[in-house]
Amino acid sequence: MDQASLFAAALGLRDPWRVTGVEFNPKEGQLELRIDFEAGARFPCPDCHDLCLVHDTVESTWRHLDFFQHKTLLTARHPRTKCLEHAVKKVDVPWGRPRSGFSFLFEAMVLALAPHMPVAALARQVRETDPRIWRIIQHHVNEARATLDMSTVKSVGIDETSQRKRHTYISIFMDLDERRVLYAAPGRKAETVERFREDLEAHGGSASRVRTACIDMSPSYKAGVTREFPNAAITFDRFHVLKLVNDALDKVRRQERRLYRGLKRSKFLWLRNPENLTPEQATEVEALSQEFPDTALAYQLKLSLLDFWELSPRKARKRLRTWINWARATDLRDFHRVADTFEANIDGIESWHKTRLSNGILEGINSLVQAAKAKARGYANPDTMITMTYLIAGRLPLAAPT
Repeated sequence: MDQASLFAAALGLRDPWRVTGVEFNPKEGQLELRIDFEAGARFPCPDCHDLCLVHDTVESTWRHLDFFQHKTLLTARHPRTKCLEHAVKKVDVPWGRPRSGFSFLFEAMVLALAPHMPVAALARQVRETDPRIWRIIQHHVNEARATLDMSTVKSVGIDETSQRKRHTYISIFMDLDERRVLYAAPGRKAETVERFREDLEAHGGSASRVRTACIDMSPSYKAGVTREFPNAAITFDRFHVLKLVNDALDKVRRQERRLYRGLKRSKFLWLRNPENLTPEQATEVEALSQEFPDTALAYQLKLSLLDFWELSPRKARKRLRTWINWARATDLRDFHRVADTFEANIDGIESWHKTRLSNGILEGINSLVQAAKAKARGYANPDTMITMTYLIAGRLPLAAPT
């Protein structure tokens, strides 16, 4: 086998294609493989696939995987056919997609590495620019999403994740049964839920088939789900229910801390559940409770709600209403607001005992997305963060053809 034949075999070329030249530039560390086709070859029209004669050729270049650690380019006489029905068209070549500039194998490598490292680092490693790498990823993510079947979606989880500072968010919509991200979009308004419903139906899903939705107590999400998914029973995620209580507890602690220095650096003692405290920490909480009555009362309000999810539905309803009345009877204004929120959303909180839904998997996805954002030192464009969310958690069929 001569050199050209060896490279043709490595590229998997078949008739009528062949490698006609190998040029190495030692100064630039670059290898160029020149590809041509046999005289008289016919190629299928890209539209109707009828075999057509070659009309003319244009020279095109694709970036390929490195050979021997050298940057490798494929340069070919790219034929154009003249179809009687579809006029003059460039033919599809077997090593790369139209208008890509990269071989299929190069794109497959990018897709394999992108979920595990920042795109900027990946671009440096493969000696390409960030925008060109992003275009590869976005193309294949969009192509894979176009084929998604959402016809079986019945249970949806919705949560937001931070894209940038100053309250810039992305909403993430997940199929809680299949544990995959279905849709992501900038914002966290009711209109964002409407856009998800449109995307769901564009992929074979139906708003009427969605029977449950797990969300936080955001009025926007609640309004959006109520309007766009009328058959969905809303369940408020237990993590967010407890977060409201923990936030109120910390506000009370900070108010008392302004008056008494002894509460400094005690935040995480009050936020932990009793079973997670060491004996020394439990003793410290007991001593602080004797000295700081408002924080102690707020802590007791928190503890009294912890077993709500372990009770039977009937006892849980009674416990929640008792808790709301107790919170309102205290002098803790922050807990008054929590009680009002619980009262306004009581059906969604109690719904957990029927659906047992949780957005815990979404919290895990958020952690992965935020970790990717931190590695990339932030995403200035929401579209890039959304693309990365699909790449990490969309379970998309992303294998590039080879």
